[in-house]
Amino acid sequence: MRYILISAGLLSSTLLKAQVKQDSTKQEDIQEVMLVGKKPTIESKADRTVFNVANSSILTGNTTWDVLRMTPLVNIDNNDNVQAEGSSVTVYINDRKSVFTGKELKEYLKTIAADNLMKIEVITTPSAKYETSGAVINIVLKKNDNEGLKGSVSMNNSQSYKNSQSSSLNLNYHRKKFTQSFSGSFSNTNNVMKAYNENLIYADNSLTKITSETNSNWKSASASSSSEYELNDKNNIGLVMEYYESDLSSVSDARGDYFLNNILQKFYTKTVNGEGKNSFVGSNIFYKYYDKEKSKILDLNAGINYEGSDNTSIHSTLWSAAPFEGIKTIADNQNREYYLKLDYSQPIGKNGDQLEFGGKTNFRNNVMPYHYFNFQNNIWTADDSRINTFRYLENLNSVYANFSKTYFKKLETRIGLRYEYINFTVKQEVGSIERKDSYGTLMPDLLLKYSFNENYNLTATYKHSLWRPWYIEFNPFLMPTDNGTFRRGNMYLEPNPNDRFGLKLGLYKKYFISANYSTTNQDYWSSYAVEGDQTIIMPMTYYGRINNYSLYANTNQNFLKNKLNVNFNLGVSYVDNSDFKERNNFVGMKAHITNFSGSSNFSYTNLFNKNINLNGWVGLHSQNWGNSMGNKMNVFHSFGATKIFPKTQMEAGIRFNNIFQRPGNDITTYSPIGTFRSVNKWDWYGVNLSFVKRFGNQKVKENTKTNVEKDSGSAK
Repeated sequence: MRYILISAGLLSSTLLKAQVKQDSTKQEDIQEVMLVGKKPTIESKADRTVFNVANSSILTGNTTWDVLRMTPLVNIDNNDNVQAEGSSVTVYINDRKSVFTGKELKEYLKTIAADNLMKIEVITTPSAKYETSGAVINIVLKKNDNEGLKGSVSMNNSQSYKNSQSSSLNLNYHRKKFTQSFSGSFSNTNNVMKAYNENLIYADNSLTKITSETNSNWKSASASSSSEYELNDKNNIGLVMEYYESDLSSVSDARGDYFLNNILQKFYTKTVNGEGKNSFVGSNIFYKYYDKEKSKILDLNAGINYEGSDNTSIHSTLWSAAPFEGIKTIADNQNREYYLKLDYSQPIGKNGDQLEFGGKTNFRNNVMPYHYFNFQNNIWTADDSRINTFRYLENLNSVYANFSKTYFKKLETRIGLRYEYINFTVKQEVGSIERKDSYGTLMPDLLLKYSFNENYNLTATYKHSLWRPWYIEFNPFLMPTDNGTFRRGNMYLEPNPNDRFGLKLGLYKKYFISANYSTTNQDYWSSYAVEGDQTIIMPMTYYGRINNYSLYANTNQNFLKNKLNVNFNLGVSYVDNSDFKERNNFVGMKAHITNFSGSSNFSYTNLFNKNINLNGWVGLHSQNWGNSMGNKMNVFHSFGATKIFPKTQMEAGIRFNNIFQRPGNDITTYSPIGTFRSVNKWDWYGVNLSFVKRFGNQKVKENTKTNVEKDSGSAK
């Protein structure tokens, strides 16, 4: 960390001195100065923080996933789960809820070139309109507004532990009332993951130490098409189509040593060869009515999403004192989703009050068959005791309403209420094990913003949320993992209700301080069980009060005639886990936890007046959640340079990711039966070279027709 700070300091001082000198030597050549207003890199609003990245050099050589990592207030854990200010996140793309989560979301966003980004909104207090149980991250893509054909082609080459390549194409055609956008990409990604695990069981004081290395190759392709036709000044229709496919091949090697009272008893070596294909096809047909004069908006959406995966894994295990063990698993999953959604908003009265309401009905039909084979007498024999099919059926209906009103031009208010009713069935076909459940939930939210004057404002927020288990977390089938342990779901998981209160103070439109309090009395986290020689990880609903207190500070500053933009974020949170720890007998876990986080983005435009843009990012955070505690602070860094060639509309860039310290995590999960430590080294490091060729007029606008969004976030 010290070397990173020293290097950043030397670089900053060199740039400042060099640019001051360059500006002074070129002063006599300046004939005219034209000031162009632009949005700051970071905008802090009442309910959200906006990361404006359009036309920023931070995009060069990055994917959308990489830029998401660099977004203020965002933290991504070792399981690729996205969090904002420590709370769970639902990801939207152009105001449409993404069907991907976890590692699937990561792989999908890695296929979207960052050059296509307009901004990323981190909405920490979303209104009742959003389908979410926590914060919202809305990824907004660019949309061209000018006549004719325009677009870009980009190519990237990354060198970390191994070499990876990617390329993308973006096209946009606009002619009078018709707009057609298309984007496509292909990537060949090679990844190396190194891991170390320690599983300590209290009952017999046994300790298993596992080292593993996984080499993976992802060949991924994605394409999206957006067609929109303007029937007249107030009515639009359109169709959005999305496609994603990935072919995965991987080889994992692991060794496990089993100790009893610190004496080695036995060991095993394991090799897993995996291959699979994942595909996704999504469609959304929409109708929009937008009366600009009266600010009335009606938005109708209907869609079908299909996701399929076909994966085969061969597990070969050799014990020091046991015969060879071979297991083959085959999965062929089919997931279908159908939905219909309506949103409407309009002003009420003559004082700018706003009413918004809507609803959605959603159906899921997921079938997940698993086949097991044992290697016996040199042939694969079906294991009928473990072959099974898991089914998940869901119908989720929701309605919401938001009302916004301003009193005496100083107090902005938004009150919202959302009601959701879910009816679902989880079923294991063999044995006819089935669970049917249904329940309704009211989720109110409130926002109050008082402006003392143009330099001081204070915002108070409240939101009640409910986080539901993802369908795959219900799957009860026992599955071997790459390192010798096993994993299964839990059909009896319960949802996690939580309440969040917040205060945000804005000073001089540059400084923002926020204090938050969130609480819950139940949640589901990882648990462990030992059955014979098998160590099994599974989710379990734990009961007990958890109180989280946090404080964040943010500022965005411009220097050197707005050429240098710097953003700083600092955060600290205090978690009271005492009741949670005591009720679940988490021996050794801290009852009170302090987490720190911080990040800084900087960008420098037109270095030496040579069309060279520089940018950098440093982020640090401690990872603690539920019954899993981080043993070290994670530090990330990235910096790069982009050379722009205006006449040919070309860009060339170089980026360095985590070259001073390879990132990773060191986490201990506490359980009533023992402690389980996991150490990983991630492959997000090295150097990236990129090339971008643009053509046509690149003027863009945000990909939305609503312009009624206010600082209070009432329109969202």
